[in-house]
Order: sequence, then C-alpha cells, then structure tokens
Amino acid sequence: MENWLIILGMVLVTYSVRLSVIALLGDTRLPDGLNRALRYVPPVALSAIVFPALLAPGGALDISLGNVRLIAGAVAALIAWRTRNAILSIAAGMILLWVLQALAG
Repeated sequence: MENWLIILGMVLVTYSVRLSVIALLGDTRLPDGLNRALRYVPPVALSAIVFPALLAPGGALDISLGNVRLIAGAVAALIAWRTRNAILSIAAGMILLWVLQALAG
C-alpha cells in the first residue's frame, strides 16, 4: 500500500507542475527564441540518459572495441541515420548488443 501511495504522490506532483505551467502561461505566446530552444530539450534529455550508458558502462570511460554497448549503439545510430526508422534502429541495436554480449561472455 505504501508503494501505491508513493506512486500516487509522484503522479500528483508531476501533474501539478505541468498544470501550473499551463495555467500560468495560458494563452501567452512564448518568444521565438525560447520556442526554438525548447525543441532541443527531448534530444538533450535522451542524450543525457544514453551516452553515459554507451561511453561508460562500468562507470569509467571505455572507448574501445571491447565495449559492446558502444558498438551496438553506433550501429543503431547509423541505422537510424540511414533509415529514419526508430523501431528498426532500436531492434537492430538490441539484437546486436545481445549477440555481442553472448559472444563476449
């Protein structure tokens, strides 16, 4: 029961923060520069999650051919760049990661 109360509390806090911004801004038009900058928030947030996992999987920087996460991530990025297909990129990256981990371990 305690876990559900914690989850409910987190939902309420997240929802209230988002609702407060909508309520405060209302029909206010944001400056063009801010709108342009806000477009970069999702890729930056994703990069902050992904790059440490690829570049430092053990907690220390590892840019070598022994870093299977980096190899799989690079292949997935290449597939994403060439095909513009997110599902294919994720699937190929995960399958390659599993294969490389099986071969390495």
